[in-house]
Amino acid sequence: MLFDFSSLAPDLAYKVLVSTIVPRPIAWVTTLDSEGRVNAAPYSFFNAVSSDPAVVAIGIGPKGKGLKDTGENIRQTGQFVVNLVSEGVAEAMNITAIDVEPGVDELAMAGLTPLASTKVKPPRIAESPVALECERLAVVEVGNGKAVVLGRVLAVHVRDDCVLDATKAYIDTPKLALIGRMHGRGWYARTTDRIEIPRLTVAEWLARRPAAE
Repeated sequence: MLFDFSSLAPDLAYKVLVSTIVPRPIAWVTTLDSEGRVNAAPYSFFNAVSSDPAVVAIGIGPKGKGLKDTGENIRQTGQFVVNLVSEGVAEAMNITAIDVEPGVDELAMAGLTPLASTKVKPPRIAESPVALECERLAVVEVGNGKAVVLGRVLAVHVRDDCVLDATKAYIDTPKLALIGRMHGRGWYARTTDRIEIPRLTVAEWLARRPAAE
């Protein structure tokens, strides 16, 4: 079945994207507005796009004449923290997705604990196993009031019991128990069920090929 996006209604294009590009990591973003008030909201149009420099990208939709509160705060202050979502805080994350008025403290709504960051002013979420402190690199307007925020990662906090060897940067990824966004209004996936497919060298690939007749 071909879905031609040049003629597909935007709501249907959205359904195709979120039903097929799965699971998507969740950026649980904390920011401060111009008055220093904390905002927290989750976004699943998110991923790391570079390691040197370390850069993440977040797709943020419109609200009124601008972006959602997160996007406007990043535009104004240039700083944000991406907290990753474990299964244990999934319900709290869902509470922070409620569309409340600007200035409402979503962390307080969800019973979450703000922790001071080291490189940026917005706090990180204590209950999150991973937090990426970021500064705005660029805001790319993509049309229809939407934008992609590119952020340079300045520092990463990983919960101590999930670090196997700090010197070698070995992380116990399964222990993080992160979840990913699936399709529909409430479907998510665990990342603890995995398969191993080692990368092949050219020689290994050639050795696996059937002998030429």
